[in-house]
Order: sequence, then C-alpha cells, then structure tokens
Amino acid sequence: MAKEAETHDGKATVVLVHGAFAESSSWNGVAARLESEGYPVVAAANPLRGVKNDSDYVADIVGHTPGPVILVGHSYGGTVISNAVHGQDNVKALVYVAAFALEKGETTAELSGRYPGGTLGSALAQPVELRNGDKDLYIQQDKFHQQFAADVPAEEAALMAATQRPITVAALNEPAGDPAWKQLPSWFIYGTADKNVPEAALEFMAERAGSKRTVVVKDASHVVMTSNPDKVADLIIEAAEATK
Repeated sequence: MAKEAETHDGKATVVLVHGAFAESSSWNGVAARLESEGYPVVAAANPLRGVKNDSDYVADIVGHTPGPVILVGHSYGGTVISNAVHGQDNVKALVYVAAFALEKGETTAELSGRYPGGTLGSALAQPVELRNGDKDLYIQQDKFHQQFAADVPAEEAALMAATQRPITVAALNEPAGDPAWKQLPSWFIYGTADKNVPEAALEFMAERAGSKRTVVVKDASHVVMTSNPDKVADLIIEAAEATK
C-alpha cells in the first residue's frame, strides 16, 4: 500500500498508527477528512506485539512512502511512532492522539499507572495465554463502551469491542528507545474523560515533549479520533502545514 501512495500537490502522506484494543478503522473519520483535503493516508495495521517489532514495521512503511510523512499515533501507537523514525528524514512531524510520548527506558504500562484515574485494569478480560509464553490482553466487551469509547454511539462501540485488536503484556512492558520527539516537532490532542490514560499523564507527556500545540477536548474519551475526527484531522493538517 505504502509503495503505491503518492503525494498530491506536495502534501505529506499521513501515516496513522492505532493503539491497543483498536484497529485501523478507528481512524476512518479522520482519514476521510484528510483525503477530502487532498492528503494521502495510510492507516497501518499495528501488530501490537512489541515496541521494537511494531516500530520496525511502521518504519518500513515510512521507508516505502514517497515524499514527506506525518506520523500519527493513538495510545500505544504513540510509543510506536516515537521509535519508528529510524533517522528517516522524510518524517516531518509527530501527532499524538491520546497517546504515549515516552522517554528512553520508560514503558507504556509504567507511565499509564504513574498517575491516578485510569480504570483499564479492572476492565480487562482474562488474558489469553500464547504459545510463546506471552499473554494477549483484551477489554471485556460488556465494559468496552464505558471504558474505551464512552462518547461513541453504543452500536458503534459494540462493533469496536468485537473487532478490537489485542496487545501483548510484553509490548506494554517493553522499554522505549530514544524518542523522536526530541528531534521532531510534535502536536498533542486528548480528552478530559479518558479512562485508559489519565489526563494528568497526557498533559505531562505533552509538556515534556515541547508540544507545539495541545488540544484538550472536553468530555472526550480515549478514542478521541473516532468521536471527534474533525478536531484530530485539523491538528494533523496544522502539523503538516507547519512543517512544509
């Protein structure tokens, strides 16, 4: 897919990277808006197997994408995009959507639990034991709506619960490498009603990364890109325009 992507009128290709318990279609509203504005879009299928594994996967997509690239990550996808640049100079900006912007050595699990307010742990289903000794984590389907997507219509949230992608325990506990936000400009957007990642944690990471602009959406859930696609798309476009 990435090899076939072509820039339009010099516009950057936007590579969207979902996080745990989501999948590529969670970006549909954002992608539709970006494409209507002439931006090529690639919604990556994040493997959710481990930070290095997943970052290498996204780096390969970036490496086969012509022209400038804006990397956008949701939740754990933020950990991935922070480690996926690999020195490729076509990446112009990072956009974090209710996402982790970790420092080297930090883990997604540790930082999410550093601040009070998150309720993900009690919403998780019994882990699925994998043959390699790792475990896959899912959110219980009957708790998915309130935990993950409270501001999304119930019918849509039920489909999201059914199609959620699991993440390994190892991925959440794998230390991050040197973060690209130290070299590249970043933008952040998140909601005040996020139950997966406490608002205080998101605010801390945005400030530490030197966010060019941080948009806080009142009462938005963890899937702010699904419930408020225009706000997320607007911020991505701002990042693309600012880094032409």
